[in-house]
Amino acid sequence: MKLETVKKEFVSKLAITYPNEEINSLFKILCLEYLDLCPSQLLLSKDDLISRVQLDWFSEVIVRLLNEEPIQYILSKTSFYGLDIKCNPSALIPRPETEELVDWILKSEKNRISILDIGTGSGCISVSLAKNNKDYSVSALDVSKSALDLAEYNALSNKVNINFINADILEYNSDIKYDLIVSNPPYVRNLEKKKMQNNVLNFEPELALFVEDNDPLVFYRAILEFANFNLIEKGKIYFEINEYLFNDIKELLISFGYNKIELREDAFGKLRFARAVK
Repeated sequence: MKLETVKKEFVSKLAITYPNEEINSLFKILCLEYLDLCPSQLLLSKDDLISRVQLDWFSEVIVRLLNEEPIQYILSKTSFYGLDIKCNPSALIPRPETEELVDWILKSEKNRISILDIGTGSGCISVSLAKNNKDYSVSALDVSKSALDLAEYNALSNKVNINFINADILEYNSDIKYDLIVSNPPYVRNLEKKKMQNNVLNFEPELALFVEDNDPLVFYRAILEFANFNLIEKGKIYFEINEYLFNDIKELLISFGYNKIELREDAFGKLRFARAVK
């Protein structure tokens, strides 16, 4: 079967679930990953013959896409801050807005510092920080052993050294002090589920996403309580936050005695990040 025919079938079968622009984007991604054809080569390669093995792979991918499985899980990877990050359902898929949090830290913190990434998931934050500033000493904590296994793989594949800690921040105690703590903890309230897409709800780990409606800041509070003893004086906290709870986050930081509190918008104009000094 010719590639052009494969594309027509791909578009036809996915049209019931995805908009045409997204289908074309997915096809280009798959052709690059599996056929080693970049978008500029597709038109020139439309008459190329696709093998039975390749056809079977496309058929399998179509089924998984129709089931609304994220393309990052299908390919088992994504790009984050210029790095290849392995993905699987044990951790959230790294988001572009989290790249903005990493960028904020890298551009603001130039000195030799120790960093703890709480709720590291895939390790995208800690790996990117360690890769882009050799003066950082980075540790990363997560309650999920399978997520830590994934983060360790990403650290190894990107050739960075990170100290991994398997612990629950709601219960964790340590004598180690850090210059900076960063976290993108669970912050989506259950009441917000109805706004979320099936590819998130059905595939990404609930443990890393959702909090109870009556206590949505539970992890922020736990992190700040930990920081009472484990963040140096004048140390910094960086958070990714729920855009609807920015005032609550600010009040929480004030209640813990933090100053120089700064809230920052993401590229879409949503208040998504917070920074404060102890």
